Amino acid sequence: METKSIWGKTWFVVIMATICCLLWGSAFPCIKIGYNLFNISSESTSAQILFAGIRFAISGVMVIFAGSLLFRRFLFPNSLKSFLYCLLLSLFQTVGQYIFFYIGLAHTSGSNGAIVEATNTFFTILWSCLIFKTEKISFWKMAGCFIGFAGVCLIELHGTNLADFKFNLLGDGFVLISCLFASFVPSLLKEFSKIETPFVLSGYQFFFGGIIMAVFAMIFGGKIGMPEQRFISFSLLAYLAFISACAYTIWSLLMKANDVSKVAIFGFINPVFGFLLSAFILGEASSAFSWAGITSLLLVSLGIVLVYKNNKS
Repeated sequence: METKSIWGKTWFVVIMATICCLLWGSAFPCIKIGYNLFNISSESTSAQILFAGIRFAISGVMVIFAGSLLFRRFLFPNSLKSFLYCLLLSLFQTVGQYIFFYIGLAHTSGSNGAIVEATNTFFTILWSCLIFKTEKISFWKMAGCFIGFAGVCLIELHGTNLADFKFNLLGDGFVLISCLFASFVPSLLKEFSKIETPFVLSGYQFFFGGIIMAVFAMIFGGKIGMPEQRFISFSLLAYLAFISACAYTIWSLLMKANDVSKVAIFGFINPVFGFLLSAFILGEASSAFSWAGITSLLLVSLGIVLVYKNNKS
């Protein structure tokens, strides 16, 4: 019982959710490096979706393999309903979110995309309160969301003209649609995990979603050539798959044991960590220690504190 209860302890939630965000944040620069290694151009959206599909299919295999070792049996959906839950999750979490995200990101700037994507946290908390009714909306939750969102806007718009942020349907609109898909996932996970283990839900939704994305991409002409630096390239692909497998499974276990808002608020850290880690990995460390970078992290942290104040932690 203690092993299960620790997932609901505040200090453990903070540590594990932060680790998830660090992993997801490291994906930003690694994906850019991966595109270079596999010779995927920024204009080739179908190749990018194929790359993502392969990554997520491998992630699914990783989760299923690790879960099977942990439970000492081969993990498989325990009923038709469980199988359908995994398929439904894959359509929201992997297929719907990432196909719209990659197409949208190809038609908007990185800063616009990151700001629009941050609305995911707003939607996630709103749906849990208004549609799934697993918790109640409150002033502190909304205050935390707005302050965290302000932190994301600050770091993404730093050094640019506010007038440069212009919403367009194919770019920002598609990123927004991807957020709508993703924002339903935490509440669905919380419901589905009542009858199925998060390892099965995570593993099979990634595997199904990755296969669907890869097929979709190939239908539209997506191709990936054999890289010159094979060991480095495939090691990076394996790491990207590990990021999704590890972080999403931990996130699922946290969602099962806690209020959605208590975990979802950490979503604002993703673009901040993505910015900071990109600055270090891509050789721009000075920008990571700028006033905007530090202030942004402080605002996001304050937003998390306010949401936790609502949870009386």
